[in-house]
Amino acid sequence: MTSDQSQNPFQDPPGQPPSRDDPFRDPQQQPPGLFLVEPRPLFDASTSDTSAMLKVGIDTTLSLEGDSLLIFDGALTDDDAAKCCGLVPCKSKASQAIPLHNVLWAELTGSEVTVHYARTESPSVVRPAYLNYTVNKSSRDDAQTWVQELLDRAYGKAQKQKRIKVLVNPFGGKGNAERLYIKEIEPIFAAARCTLDVEITQSQGQAVELAEKLDINEWDVVACCSGDGIPHEVFNGLGRRKDAAKALRKLAVVQLPCGSGNAMSLNLNGTNSCSAAALAIVKGLRTSLDLVSITQGGRRYLSFLSQSVGIVAESDLGTDHIRWMGAARFTVGFLVRLLSKTVYPCDLAVGVEIEDKPSIKQAYAHEASKPPKDGTEERSPIRSPDPDNTGLPELRFGTINDPLPGEWTLKPYDNMGNFYAGNMAYMSSDANFFQAALPSDGCLDLVCIDGDIPRSKAFNTMLAVESLTFFDLPHVSYRKISGFRIVPREQKDGYISIDGERVPFEPFQAEVHRGLGTVLSKTGHLYEAKGPA
Repeated sequence: MTSDQSQNPFQDPPGQPPSRDDPFRDPQQQPPGLFLVEPRPLFDASTSDTSAMLKVGIDTTLSLEGDSLLIFDGALTDDDAAKCCGLVPCKSKASQAIPLHNVLWAELTGSEVTVHYARTESPSVVRPAYLNYTVNKSSRDDAQTWVQELLDRAYGKAQKQKRIKVLVNPFGGKGNAERLYIKEIEPIFAAARCTLDVEITQSQGQAVELAEKLDINEWDVVACCSGDGIPHEVFNGLGRRKDAAKALRKLAVVQLPCGSGNAMSLNLNGTNSCSAAALAIVKGLRTSLDLVSITQGGRRYLSFLSQSVGIVAESDLGTDHIRWMGAARFTVGFLVRLLSKTVYPCDLAVGVEIEDKPSIKQAYAHEASKPPKDGTEERSPIRSPDPDNTGLPELRFGTINDPLPGEWTLKPYDNMGNFYAGNMAYMSSDANFFQAALPSDGCLDLVCIDGDIPRSKAFNTMLAVESLTFFDLPHVSYRKISGFRIVPREQKDGYISIDGERVPFEPFQAEVHRGLGTVLSKTGHLYEAKGPA
């Protein structure tokens, strides 16, 4: 499935266009949000911003107020529904409010103004819709100014008409990615006038090769219609390039939630819905993302999400046989291992940046208090005489095969129940493990839990993740770290999970690279997750 890069694939919805006598009538159904209001002045003439209002027809105006596009229809209603107490006709105006976040595109063609927007059809689904209006020829200059003002306000700092390379994994989750892309995602991208090129991955690891060879000047975004596996491959493909540092800054990697594990979308788009995620990506702000170098044996690769040994890794990787259950398989796997009180002995060394929970809360609150922004503006330039040939950063702490960094101490943990480090908050739709996680603070959030605790306390720990009280549990160790080394003991084989992917069961070391990667988010500097209270 490949779309023509030189043409936008957008087509108007099926059926007849809306009647210009009744611009609220949709070919399929009446748009939600239509309501009756009492007549009122639109603007104070002495203070109004004339570029924010456009008159279309005799009594209809389009105005930009606050964070909404308001359509006021001057046709007065006078029917039984509009009668006060069923007796006296009440004059009122029909009005529709469209959030500017949902405005996808607007244009003036000839004498016609067309506004494309994402209409909410249910709490989890949006669909493209449009409104059409005719303006007088004498008003075309005003209409063009208004259209540009609408687009500027609707997008803010977000890039318009993004150029998106789409990778679809047909094998992820329940195998519905192709159908979801065609039905839920592509219509939103197309309505926003994005340039699209779609490629279906045929095998595991293919996305690594595609990202390694991608022309980074041709695209702004790599969109992965998949679970978290394809973004992992894309980051590592970009990391293999001679110009890895430049490529990782240039291309924003995003996820459309088409798999069983959709943590990246939950954190950055705030949703597990494909259509809502597509809208979030259209309006997404470029955001710096910490990436983590993992060294194991003689290998080095990148992690963007999490590293785990113990119950979380086994709950993920040890449940492939029940993948048909979707996200519920994680819960089932967690409960089975919880009840058996399994422990995972290991030796662990960490580079601690913030040790105590009150200080972690304070650091999070400071970042959360900042307004939305484009996160890339804070990144330092690539300091190299030849940026086009600058690969991954040098390792400050060496590799797993080097002596332990001087400030780290290797300590035994005989009853480790769970070792879990992450640089995003949500690990699944109901698991906000890392409430204090930030996209680009240069730290991993590390959670360690003693496996030798009563079953009742272990069960309550699982419930605390869902109720967002996990951070404050006294038996949960929560620290912010710059790196770690972990050495499993007393097990011949087991599960180690890196971004949900299984790697060999052997010692490994991790090191954080602040702001090395790029993604899109709603705020430019935060995840869509509730932080620690």
